[in-house]
Amino acid sequence: MSEYDKVRTGKLVLKGEKIRSKKRKSKKQEKEHVSTSENKDTIAHGGWWKAIQVSDVTGTVAIEFGNHTYMKALDNGLFTLGAPHNEGEGPSPEEILTAFPIGETKIALKSGYGKYLGVDKNGVVVGRSDAVGTIEQWEPIFQDNKLAISNSNNCFMSVTDEDDIICQNKTAGTSEFCIIRSITQKTQDPNKDIPKEEQGSLHDVEVNYVRKFQKFQDKKLKVNQTDRSELEKAKREGNLHETLLDRRSKMKADRYCK
Repeated sequence: MSEYDKVRTGKLVLKGEKIRSKKRKSKKQEKEHVSTSENKDTIAHGGWWKAIQVSDVTGTVAIEFGNHTYMKALDNGLFTLGAPHNEGEGPSPEEILTAFPIGETKIALKSGYGKYLGVDKNGVVVGRSDAVGTIEQWEPIFQDNKLAISNSNNCFMSVTDEDDIICQNKTAGTSEFCIIRSITQKTQDPNKDIPKEEQGSLHDVEVNYVRKFQKFQDKKLKVNQTDRSELEKAKREGNLHETLLDRRSKMKADRYCK
């Protein structure tokens, strides 16, 4: 917080003048005000609403840098900042991406050309991969009503003065702050997009996958009883499925394990 933000200013009160207390808005009024502001913002962007948490970033999305300007895919696999849009317009087809959740904190992004977004050795954002590896995993970080998108190279996605999209800076500033907008209908159920097998605790998740893939030759449920802390780590890092498969393979009960 800057120093001037710490100074609280108020209306000048003259001597002898009564100070009128402000009527506090009810929670309902405050909620309606926020909802109205969100609706105005959504309408101004052609129906594309602002993501405020990682779980919002799924399906059809666009990344806005500045005001009404979006990251645009080029046919050579590079990205640039598209031309400004008028108020009420949404992004153009070349500016639309598809987001896929990876664990609880990370996502993968695919361009309209069917390629996953990653970072090359020079820190330039490219969309040329047919599969998701480490460098194709992105982490949207929401803090203080701002958003910056981090890659596995520990740098943030940003736009240069030449409107190129790069991922080279380890700290987030004005060039790194962006907005992810979605046209996907919001869901009231936070578990709606989560597979049935992955709902519940990590113990429940492991049991669910054992039930799904176990051979059941002796009709006994064979669940790995070793420490599950590795599952928590795997979930954070986005490789939960691989770790679950490895744990099942040690029990020699999974029909997909040799």
